Amino acid sequence: MLGAIGREPLSVFFSYDKIDLSSARRNSLPVAFSPNPHRRWLPLDSTCFCSRENDVVAGVEHPISRNHNCKSTALLLHGLSHCPSPVHNKKEGESLPQIIPQHDDKFKANENEELLEVSSSRLLLSKKSSKRIPFPGSVIDAGTNSSQFDLSSYSQNEEMEDLRLRRAVDLRRTVVAGILRELMRGGATKFSKTYADNLVSRLPDFIDRVVVAAAFMKQQQDFSHSTFEVRVRAYVNSSKLIPLIRWLKHNSLTYPQIGKLICMTSSGDMDSTLRGLVHWLKTIHVKGNFLGYVLTRADNILQHSPTDLEEIAHFLEIHGIRRDWMGFIVSRCPELLSFTMQEMESRVNFYLNMGMSDRDFGTMVFDCPKALGSFSIEQMNAKVEYLREFGLNNEEVGKLLAFKPQLIGCSIEERWKPLVKFLYYLGIRRDGIKRMLMMKPTIFCVDLKTTIVPKVQFLQDIGIQEEAIGSLLVKFPPFLTYSLYKKIRTVVIFLMTKAGVSHKDIGKVIALEPALVGCSIKKLEVNVKYFLSLGIPLQSLGEMIADFPMLLKYNIDILRPKYRYLRRTMVRPLQELIEFPRFFSYSLEARIIPRHKILVKNQINFKLRYMLAASDEKFDEQVNAAVHRRWMFRNGDNYIDG
Repeated sequence: MLGAIGREPLSVFFSYDKIDLSSARRNSLPVAFSPNPHRRWLPLDSTCFCSRENDVVAGVEHPISRNHNCKSTALLLHGLSHCPSPVHNKKEGESLPQIIPQHDDKFKANENEELLEVSSSRLLLSKKSSKRIPFPGSVIDAGTNSSQFDLSSYSQNEEMEDLRLRRAVDLRRTVVAGILRELMRGGATKFSKTYADNLVSRLPDFIDRVVVAAAFMKQQQDFSHSTFEVRVRAYVNSSKLIPLIRWLKHNSLTYPQIGKLICMTSSGDMDSTLRGLVHWLKTIHVKGNFLGYVLTRADNILQHSPTDLEEIAHFLEIHGIRRDWMGFIVSRCPELLSFTMQEMESRVNFYLNMGMSDRDFGTMVFDCPKALGSFSIEQMNAKVEYLREFGLNNEEVGKLLAFKPQLIGCSIEERWKPLVKFLYYLGIRRDGIKRMLMMKPTIFCVDLKTTIVPKVQFLQDIGIQEEAIGSLLVKFPPFLTYSLYKKIRTVVIFLMTKAGVSHKDIGKVIALEPALVGCSIKKLEVNVKYFLSLGIPLQSLGEMIADFPMLLKYNIDILRPKYRYLRRTMVRPLQELIEFPRFFSYSLEARIIPRHKILVKNQINFKLRYMLAASDEKFDEQVNAAVHRRWMFRNGDNYIDG
């Protein structure tokens, strides 16, 4: 039955518009009426016949070939019975009047109805009445005369029958589509013509389902004498299609989504199935246009009952996914509703077995729902095993995925392996890659060619040696995640133009302190203005930054007390600060003040470099040596030797 859906009936109207009537009039031949109003009269005579090679009318060869089927005679007799030939009523001496056939809508409607009924019977009985015909090379019974099978004529008959069935089904599809448009535009649910046409164009599978159902309804006693149109209306009304469309449209579903859902739903209780699913999705806070998106993207959701879906939602809620998050999660990954309970348990346990807590699991799924629903267990296992090759244990992988679940969505062959090969080229080995992965796992999610390679090339352009680039990236992995033009280049240009760093030293500054590119221009500008306000020349400030780039990262509230103590209490010149900018890196309370007091107590003086850079033991040795030299100088003994 379903195999005949793609077929439609062969038209029984024939083209005779090119037949020459002049010879018919001269020979007083009878003329048959054609039911098609656009065709001409056809003369009848025993000598008039048509063949496949050419058409001969009254012995005259016609240039256009015609093909007639077995229904020609019935059609002509039908025309003769309704319209008498004007040739018989022609009086002697009168000219034959020109006859223009009129449209017969009633006849055409009856004829279409006959075609619908006949083709319905053929669709139902086509497989039952088919006989097995031997194919070329088959073994035929010895008592059967093989010459009686004309395979070529059989093939032609099959093609003609197939064509008739295709046209029959196409006619039914057209009728069903017209009835659906009429029902959608009539009654209480009045849709616009455009909306009805667009929606019906999205229902090819449902229209086929209606055609099949209407054909089978012919066998029921209640519809045995009903027309095809009556059966179609009865089936559509029983399916509650039109109220369902109105309700889905009210719930913000678009007509493509409605059409897809209707075609996806089985021929069972379509209305209650879709309404139940929509009501359940609202309970987990799926809102607005996402209702249609979830229903059409979740492949097997129509096979799940709301009870099954509620069981899955409760299981996820137990493991850290809050119910008010589920609408957001399902809207971003509708595939989660396609799994059975057993499949969902295996996916959740995959992450929990890596030491991930329920809280971390819930936030991970909220951040990246696709990590739970878009990949197979085999794919996730392969990616976890690849990450373990860098020395990560099971718990570290769990923490890594909880922090950056997007790693599950990255391809090993297309993204990770080319990146690892590139990092090895820069001199970064497994331990360095592990550090980069733990500090900034986003690096393994970005594109190598468009994101990482241009930044490495920029570092080479500002004078950083290739062997130092690997150390820079291991020291500060976030460098590869910053925008080259909006962040990195902007900071470099500021350091060279506003902070006095020379072109020769800019590579050194970035290599020593790559975290400077993470600072905002506003922050850097505040520090630069403060140092310039102290009377430090711009060129000297550039040299200070090249010697100690961290200078620009300190807070002004930390720098100001140290400078005040240096100038007012220690009474040191500004040049000494320029020569040793690391002075600001030492603690005022823990190192600067205690060591200054020791120097004052012993009445000695050290430069800032020797005063602060040495360890406590080394500093004590220096102080004792200085005190001893002073004592020797005062006593005048062995001063020169000392």
